Amino acid sequence: MIDFTAIHYLKEGNETQQKAYEVLTKYRIFEKLKAYSPVLAGTVPLGIDVEGSDLDIICQVDLTCEEDFLDELMFKKIVPPDVEITVEKIVVNGEQSIVLNFMLDGFPVEIFGQNIPPVRQNAYRHMLAEYRILKEKGDGFKQEIIQLKRKGVKTEPAFGLLLGLEDPYEDLLK
Repeated sequence: MIDFTAIHYLKEGNETQQKAYEVLTKYRIFEKLKAYSPVLAGTVPLGIDVEGSDLDIICQVDLTCEEDFLDELMFKKIVPPDVEITVEKIVVNGEQSIVLNFMLDGFPVEIFGQNIPPVRQNAYRHMLAEYRILKEKGDGFKQEIIQLKRKGVKTEPAFGLLLGLEDPYEDLLK
């Protein structure tokens, strides 16, 4: 099993994973976000990314101190000053959340924060379930997921289609 809580596994991965590792280490993203327990989740760690897939970094953020979080991101220059950033406050699964989106060296990056440890957030839990399924089902299944993603199907719904899941977002958590 891969330790997805650290990014070192990306160094030995496919071309996209290696480039992601280079970008994340070049900008010291995980080092600068250390206080928020960052974890890379989503399609890139699983090797099922397609063109335009983003680097999903999930963090634990106390949103009662949201301004402190945003100030710290800017102070630590996680996002270079010349990079456009969007910030959105949303509610996900009943939890206040913050989402920052920007580009770094050709990669769309999303930093997602909730006041929940990243390993308990649904993005991480979905990724672990998808990892186990990909290992069990093999490369043919993985290629089918990638093909669905290339057609615009989101990750969880792609798994749901191939596995016959009624509610893939909930069913993957089981």
